[in-house]
Amino acid sequence: MIVTIPIKTEKDIATLGPTVLVLGYFDGVHVGHQKLFDIAGEIASRKHLSVAVITFNESPKLTLHQYNPEQLLHILNAEERERKLKRSGVEDLYLMDFTSRVANMTAQEFVNTFVKEVKADTIVVGFDYSLGSDRKSAEDLKEIFDGEVVIVPPVEDEKGKISSTRVRQCIVDGNVKEAAQLLGAPLPSRGVVVHGNARGRTIGYPTANLVLLDRTYMPADGVYTVDIEIQRKLYRGMASVGKNITFDGEEERFEVNIFDFDEDIYGERVTVYWLDRIRDMVKFNSVDQLVDQLESDEKIARK
Repeated sequence: MIVTIPIKTEKDIATLGPTVLVLGYFDGVHVGHQKLFDIAGEIASRKHLSVAVITFNESPKLTLHQYNPEQLLHILNAEERERKLKRSGVEDLYLMDFTSRVANMTAQEFVNTFVKEVKADTIVVGFDYSLGSDRKSAEDLKEIFDGEVVIVPPVEDEKGKISSTRVRQCIVDGNVKEAAQLLGAPLPSRGVVVHGNARGRTIGYPTANLVLLDRTYMPADGVYTVDIEIQRKLYRGMASVGKNITFDGEEERFEVNIFDFDEDIYGERVTVYWLDRIRDMVKFNSVDQLVDQLESDEKIARK
């Protein structure tokens, strides 16, 4: 069981016993991050300790750099990130805001203020981790922390280092299949079903029109194979993201044609799992051409 504790100051920390502390931001909890938790779990099991994490609600970039809207976007929504951390063996999750107070702390001050409060016996960090206003490296932690520091080398595939940056780029490029490989699971997007113009129903391809519920990255415009979870049951479908250019649509749409499903689900919260990209958004010269293409898309998605 994971215990999630929002903290404003070190006084909010209430750790019962010594911990193996994992430090990082963990947007996406990708395969590289999961290696840290595997190692932390092994150490915790050997030393009979619990695994704890101190991380941030939002990216530190929001405090350190000039604002742009993308800084508020996440790979996973907060609940999904917590679920993945729980599955990775985290028992105590401390969530804090990266405020100016935190940003102005030196690495030593952060260790003295927060790390000691969680009774860290061992710290596990990635090779490229840095800490404090003085930007101390992972290796520097060994000099300012009294316990053991374990530095985990990069996890790589044939394209290089697995990182949150790569995951984000895959998503915005529409390469959701590779994003799933890097994340260790398909990318989820949560939405609420709303009324659209019902045009899909008139051509035999009714869609659930969705409004995104979270500040998460969306795949590039196109048509995708997806699974959609409705009331805890999973259905196959195909999703389209972007403007309905065949009908001269001007608004960005997010809609899913759900296979073998014929229920009214307006107002339902659903989760779409992105499996693979089928094609770009294309403007067709006629409705018949569109329907022919949708039939082809469906065959691909069902397979």
